[in-house]
Amino acid sequence: MPAPQDVRFNVSFDEWFPQGLFLMGEITQSFEYQSQEERAKGRPARPIVDQATGLYVFRGQCSDPAAEKAREQAFTVEFVAKVQPVPPAAVAPNVPVRAIVLEGMTVRPRAEASGQAKWLVYQIRATGMRAVNAGGAGGSARSAKAGGEGGQSEAPKSNAA
Repeated sequence: MPAPQDVRFNVSFDEWFPQGLFLMGEITQSFEYQSQEERAKGRPARPIVDQATGLYVFRGQCSDPAAEKAREQAFTVEFVAKVQPVPPAAVAPNVPVRAIVLEGMTVRPRAEASGQAKWLVYQIRATGMRAVNAGGAGGSARSAKAGGEGGQSEAPKSNAA
C-alpha cells in the first residue's frame, strides 16, 4: 500500500530541537508565484493558503545550534495561521536574533537529491511561537539554557545514501 500524500507528523519541540531554536530576522508572508506577465497586468500577488487547514502560510529563517552539518544549521520554518505571527523580543538591541519555541509543530519528510547524492529532509511547520522562557508546553529549562529553535522549511535531520 503506498504512503498517503502530504503526511504531517506531530512532534515535540524539545525532542526535535534539544538545544533550542533561533529565529533569524522577521516573519514574512508567503505568496504564490507570479509571472512577469501577471505583474505587468497589475494583478496582485495571492497569499499561499495551506491546503490541509485553509490558513495562510508565513515563513521565518531559523537556526538550529545543535546541527552537526552546516547545511542543516539554517532552514525555513513555515507558520500556518490566520494572522502573521509576532516574534518575541530580540536577544539584544539591534540584533534580529530571537530565541523561540515552536507551538503546534509538525514535520513532513521528503527526499531530496543532488546528482548521485540523496538525503531525507523535513518540512517544519508550526501554528505559532513563543519566547523560550514564556509559559506553556515545550521549551524546558534545557531549551532556555540554549536559547532557541530553528529551521528552513526543510531541515535535514539524517542522511540516506
